[in-house]
Amino acid sequence: MSYRNILFTALAALLLLSACADDEVFTSSPNRILTFSTDTVTLDTVFSNVPSARRDMWVYNRSGEGIRCMNIRLERGNQSGFRVNVDGTYLGASMGYQTNNVEVRNKDSIRVFVEVTTPYNHAGKPNFVDDNLIFTLESGVVQKVNLNVYSWDALQLRDVKISRDSVLSSGPTPIIIYGGITVEEGATLTISAGTTLYFHADAGIDVFGRLNILGNADQNVVLRGDRIDRMFDYLPYDGVSGQWKGIHFHPSSYENWLQFADIHSTFDGVMVDSSDVSREKLTLHSSTIHNCQGYGLYAQNSRIRLTNCQISNTLRDCLCVDGGWAEVNGCTLAQFYPFDALRGVALRFLASNFDLHQLLCQNSLVTGYAEIEMVGEKGKRKEPVFNYAFSHCIIRDTTNINYVDTVNVFRKVVFENDEDTSLVYGKKHFAKIDTKKLRYDFRLDSLSTAIGKADPTTSPENDRQGRERDDKPDIGAFEFSRNE
Repeated sequence: MSYRNILFTALAALLLLSACADDEVFTSSPNRILTFSTDTVTLDTVFSNVPSARRDMWVYNRSGEGIRCMNIRLERGNQSGFRVNVDGTYLGASMGYQTNNVEVRNKDSIRVFVEVTTPYNHAGKPNFVDDNLIFTLESGVVQKVNLNVYSWDALQLRDVKISRDSVLSSGPTPIIIYGGITVEEGATLTISAGTTLYFHADAGIDVFGRLNILGNADQNVVLRGDRIDRMFDYLPYDGVSGQWKGIHFHPSSYENWLQFADIHSTFDGVMVDSSDVSREKLTLHSSTIHNCQGYGLYAQNSRIRLTNCQISNTLRDCLCVDGGWAEVNGCTLAQFYPFDALRGVALRFLASNFDLHQLLCQNSLVTGYAEIEMVGEKGKRKEPVFNYAFSHCIIRDTTNINYVDTVNVFRKVVFENDEDTSLVYGKKHFAKIDTKKLRYDFRLDSLSTAIGKADPTTSPENDRQGRERDDKPDIGAFEFSRNE
């Protein structure tokens, strides 16, 4: 090796050692402090004794010199229920809920993870719980990050079996369902007005007997998932589909009545198994099925009746009638599912597997993003019964429906398509279709052509909200109010 190369190598080594030495310098100056990605870690609202989702934050050193944390600790130790991991070290009981001598080099960072399982507070309402994560620097400077959450006591029910007539009602204490509710054959479960049931991901309602949901206009019955925190700042988990299993009516179940029910954020909203079509299987009145990761309502060879219902935003079809008998009146079927472009249609009716004895659709709004939001399919069976009729409806395109007599099958029906520039993709029918924050309000907008177009002789007397319809009623589940 030449003298020049030896000298260059030696200089490079000295520079490297110097750089490493600079990185190893840790200051005791009180002017050098840490920077946090947030000064408060908020975990929204959680149920007591139920683990929360995990949140994280970053601790940065932008001071110009290395900083050594002599101690990082949870101020209240094990009293608040918070669990913290600092740069891979869990601040648990064996550590005294603290860690020592954590070095944060200049221009470096560490990551902190936070979860919580709060104790019961016996307050009857959400209770504020907080703690502080305290950083004590080598300089003696103390820095804090606040951790907080609202904790709500809940009654937890697991694998509920209804073997005799029963009433389920929630007071001020919410009810969480784990494993599901099974209504056995011969039994009736009645869910009272104002009740909210929170279902864990593995839970739903299986009905072999009978289910009555008896909400009213002022006190709906709400069936939803048990995540009451947020996925993102703008998006609560309650706005995400697939949070719980939904309702399944088995073949032995008849005479089910659901009124003023709000069923949302499920896998499949309501599944109806094949049964005797001469017997009423399900009446759905003034109810909502929204935001499903499967079907909204799938009815197989059954007798169902829907009045003043909103079924909206589903990965598969909002309403699928697979044979049987169905009456749909004053309903809004709106397909604006935001999580997958390969979504189903707003309305599908079939005679592929079973005879479609009758589908009668009146005074209903069938729309969505796609060019075609209604599909009728006979299937390949020989001479299936395939009866349907539409009256006073607005439907977004029907070009692939196998119908013969337009006059008798579609009476006073408006078919919308992309040439209707005032109603782009059906969105302008509605008060709000916010695709950025995923907020939806399917009440009618003043621009909607559905206003005043229903049939006064067949339209329901009241709308989804229980309001009286006027002498020129509107198509769909909601009567437009000029006062809103």
